[in-house]
Amino acid sequence: MWKDRIAKLARDVAGEVEARLEPQRGRLPGRGRGPARIEAYRGFGCADRAFVRGRVLRGSPLPPADAADSVWLNLERMAGRFYSDEVPGARVLVRFPGGEQTVTADEEGYFQCWFDPRPPFTSPPHWHAVTLNLLEPVDAAPSPSVEAPVLVPAPGAAFGVISDLDDTVVRADATNPLRMARTLLLRNAHTRVPFPGVAAFYRALARGRGAAAVNPVFYVSSSPWNFYDILAEFLDLQRIPRGPLLLRDWGVTRREPGTGGHSGHKLAAIRRILDLYPALPFLLIGDSGQEDPEIYHRIVHRYPDRILAVYVRNVTPAALRRETIRALAAEVKAAGSTLLLTDDTLAAARHAAARGWIAPDAVDEVAAASSADGVAPERPRP
Repeated sequence: MWKDRIAKLARDVAGEVEARLEPQRGRLPGRGRGPARIEAYRGFGCADRAFVRGRVLRGSPLPPADAADSVWLNLERMAGRFYSDEVPGARVLVRFPGGEQTVTADEEGYFQCWFDPRPPFTSPPHWHAVTLNLLEPVDAAPSPSVEAPVLVPAPGAAFGVISDLDDTVVRADATNPLRMARTLLLRNAHTRVPFPGVAAFYRALARGRGAAAVNPVFYVSSSPWNFYDILAEFLDLQRIPRGPLLLRDWGVTRREPGTGGHSGHKLAAIRRILDLYPALPFLLIGDSGQEDPEIYHRIVHRYPDRILAVYVRNVTPAALRRETIRALAAEVKAAGSTLLLTDDTLAAARHAAARGWIAPDAVDEVAAASSADGVAPERPRP
């Protein structure tokens, strides 16, 4: 799998950077022997059941990126992400409406918690907050409380969206390991490039046929949790709807990449979302570069009548891959859904508008965004 190869390459490059900076270890961004802190990730749930996740690390968080940052600064900060100082066995207190729970971090510093708020969450607002406190380790300068945002979809949501990120929302060149490594290691949230029209299309999906964004968007990716900050910042900068990011533990240390695999991680994450919202249909969005069509094909068959459509961005010009996806599309159609292989965002927007999932005028917005600054709708690269 390309991403596991990229994980090894990124680990090796970051390791080389760390070795060169060994004499100045305390200056490596994100690295240090300072007080332990909690890094909170966006959670999600329904009125009476919710999930939150985070990580306990040492050292200061990385500062926000800037478009003028040099490639060397980006590389140095990426090394800091890969070689963060996790705190295994840390104990975290999760406070939520009507109760609290204590959870213990695993060997990589990750923790997670399912909880039942009492009284239940109400909507609006769509985002709620739970409070995280670090109980152990106890440092001389205790870590302050951290709020973890939790998405609770509105009762009026017509559908949800589950989207991949790399080569679906943001260009990653996952089919070319060298270009992908260059993108991951040398770019930041400001200099990574979205596909034309994506932001306008996702905003239209979140609005549906209404004026307010009530349809939830979830991002399920095999990018590592180490990239959480850069991906969250990228989405905000591009005005792409906020949503929970369900990433993967690559285990990017000096051992091999994390277990579970691309397919296993995505299937489990998507099933978790679908099982939590049994009455909500979903759109699935991905790309042709890896296993998204096969994964979504399995989801359609496991959850009949739950998947409105599958949109797959064509990023692989190989004819054999296109034929494989067309065969999957025929099986998806037989199962009662649609798999659309598209060369650009506009084709997906037109399909969604024709089915009544987004407002007709949203197509014009996507078209205008796709051609802004002279950029035509994208085509697969050779």
